[in-house]
Amino acid sequence: MTQLIILIPIALFLGGLGLIAFLWSLKHGQYDDMEGAAARILNDDEDDELLS
Repeated sequence: MTQLIILIPIALFLGGLGLIAFLWSLKHGQYDDMEGAAARILNDDEDDELLS
């Protein structure tokens, strides 16, 4: 039973930390352009500049 006294606050702290990290990523636009990130890998323009 004494383990729960330690584990419950730790679990709540880690859950709150995850929520804060998620809200921070929303605020800073990490999820704004989902289609652009998927299509960016198909763009060969940057690879050509590196090879020359």
